[in-house]
Amino acid sequence: MNDGQDGDVKRPVRKPLRRGIARLGRAGPRPETSGGAQWKGPTKMHTVSPASKGFDPARLERINAWMDRYVEDRRFAGSSVLIARGGEEVWFNAAGLRSVENDLPFERDTVARIYSMTKPITSAAIMMLVELGLFHLDAPVSDFIPAFRDMRALVPGATRIDQTEPARVPTLHQLMTHTSGMTYAFNPGLAAKEMEQHRIDFHGLTPLAEMADRAAALPLAFQPGSRWEYSVGIDILGRVVEVVSGLSLGEFLKTHIFEPLEMTETSFIVRPDQVDRFASLYTPLSGSPIALNEKKSGGDTLRLADEAGSSAFEKPACESGGGGLVGTIDDYMKFVEMLRRGGTAGDTRLIGPKTLAFMMRNHLPGDIASMGPKSFAEQPMEGMGFGLGGSVVLDPGRVRVPGSVGDFSWGGMASTMFWLDRELDMSVVFFTQLSPSSSYPCRAELKALVHQALTA
Repeated sequence: MNDGQDGDVKRPVRKPLRRGIARLGRAGPRPETSGGAQWKGPTKMHTVSPASKGFDPARLERINAWMDRYVEDRRFAGSSVLIARGGEEVWFNAAGLRSVENDLPFERDTVARIYSMTKPITSAAIMMLVELGLFHLDAPVSDFIPAFRDMRALVPGATRIDQTEPARVPTLHQLMTHTSGMTYAFNPGLAAKEMEQHRIDFHGLTPLAEMADRAAALPLAFQPGSRWEYSVGIDILGRVVEVVSGLSLGEFLKTHIFEPLEMTETSFIVRPDQVDRFASLYTPLSGSPIALNEKKSGGDTLRLADEAGSSAFEKPACESGGGGLVGTIDDYMKFVEMLRRGGTAGDTRLIGPKTLAFMMRNHLPGDIASMGPKSFAEQPMEGMGFGLGGSVVLDPGRVRVPGSVGDFSWGGMASTMFWLDRELDMSVVFFTQLSPSSSYPCRAELKALVHQALTA
C-alpha cells in the first residue's frame, strides 16, 4: 500500500489558493452572552470584583507579593499578570521595571517578546486553512516545501552527523506536535549542534522561505513519529501558511487573526511608536540567553541581553511562526479569550468550536514523558500531553502543579506563559522578559498562587 510519502513518488507542490483564503474573514452569526445581550467585541472585557468570580481578594494579593519578591531578589526586572474568568477581568498587577538601565516601569501597555507563545497563534492559522479543506494534517510537508522531499534521519546512537538512514517525510501533524524529528539549536544532540553551526534559528536577516529550505537540508534527529522533541516544526508550518495563502505569514495573521481580535499591538516587528514601551530582555547567563548547551551563570542575575534601539525585533527579515511575535498582555489575552469563547471575535467567527476542541486535546499516544523527555524548561512532562500548538494537562497530580484536566497552555523563552482552564472558565496570561525560561520555577509557582485564591 503506497501512502504517497515514498522517496520515488513526486507529489505536486501546492499553489496559493487566495480564493479560499478570502472566505476566512466573513462574519458569522453574532454570538450572545448568557444574559442574551449581544457581544460587544474583544475590547469590551469588563473588570469585576474578584469575589463575584469566586476569588478571595486577600489571597490574590499574594500574587502581587510574589511578583515584588522576584523583583527585589533580582530574578525578574519586571512582570505583569492578567486573570479573567467567564470573560471578565478579575485581577491585573504589574511590578518592577521594563528597563532597569532607564528606570522605566513595567506597565500594562509594555511591549514584550512572546517568543514561543507565537506557536498557538500559528497553529490556529494552520487549522483555519484546514477548515477550508485546502489540505489535511497527514499531508507531508513536501507537498508545500519541495526541499523536504528526500529526508534522512540520524541512526539511533549516531556519533557523527553523516550516520543517517532514509526517513519518511514529516507530516503537518507531526510538525505541529513536535514529533517530526526536527529539533532546535539549543537542544542537546548532533542535529541541534548542526543547526547551531548553520545558524538555522528562524530569526535575523534570513527570510522564512530560505530558512525553511536550509532546515530541510539537515538530517532529522530521529524518525518522524517515534519521539517528542521541541522543535522548529511550527516555524516550518508558518512557511506552509505562506505557500497556501499567497500571503506573508505576518499579513495572514494580521488580516485573519489580529484585526478581527483588535490585537493592534501584536506583530513580527516593534513599530516606531512602540519602541519607548518595548521591554528590555535580561538573562542570568554569562553568554547568549538562548545558548542553553553552553549556559553559564554570570555574576549579574539581570544581565542586559537585548534592548530598544538595537533589537533585532525592530528590523526582522524572518517572520518566525514559532517565536517571532511581540505584543502586549491585553492583546494576548484577546487571543486566549477567543480560544475560551470557542473561536469568536465580535461579529466574526475565526475558527470553529469543534476545531478548537480538537486542537486542545492530547494528540500523543500518552504523555510527553512517554515519548522521551522527562522535563522541558522547568516543567515536568509526566502527566502532560501535547495538542496542536500547546500542552494539555492529562493528570495534575502527575504534573505536580495545581490545575485542571484539559488545561491548555504554553510559554515563551523569556519566561512568559498563558493557560486556559476550560473547567474553571479561566484565562491567565503572565509577561516578563527573562531568558531562558528554565531559570526559575515561576510558572508552577504562579499556577499554585492562582489556584490557592479560588474559593468557587
